[in-house]
Amino acid sequence: MGKISVPAKAKLFSGIMYRDENVLEKVKEKLVRRFGEIDTESRAFVFDFTDYYEQEMGEELYKKFVVFKRLIRREDIAGIKRFTNSVEDEFTVDGRRIANIDPGYITKANLILTTTKDFPHRIYLGDGIFAEVTLSFKKDACIFFDWTYPDFRQKEVLRFFLDVRNSTVSPNMPL
Repeated sequence: MGKISVPAKAKLFSGIMYRDENVLEKVKEKLVRRFGEIDTESRAFVFDFTDYYEQEMGEELYKKFVVFKRLIRREDIAGIKRFTNSVEDEFTVDGRRIANIDPGYITKANLILTTTKDFPHRIYLGDGIFAEVTLSFKKDACIFFDWTYPDFRQKEVLRFFLDVRNSTVSPNMPL
């Protein structure tokens, strides 16, 4: 029988989808007030992988990933997702979101993404929040899955998250 232990803390990130750069900056301000200073950010990219968000958010969407300096306890991620959903609610116009915020965390072994949508590969965390392993890390590579969203499969995004993982986690942590 294994001994119960507390896992190492993880690196919090959020993917932010938006149309207006001013909205992005205001969302980042809210997140910084709650989670502390931003450690690094990805380059913004055009989010044209699906038209799923167009009816609600419009066309010409952009996405950026922000990573926070402060590490989090992994069990806090469901509450973090509920908080980011409340921020999304603040950024609505005529009942439509103008920002989409998807938090997750990075460990030496994987990247976990949270959602409110249930699917067979997702694990229920409680209070309406699910989590999935979106990327797995093996040595100096990212591995994605059938369910990994296309924006997480881009070479530049994979490199970004691998760099975050390599600069954050202890080299002595077992996989």
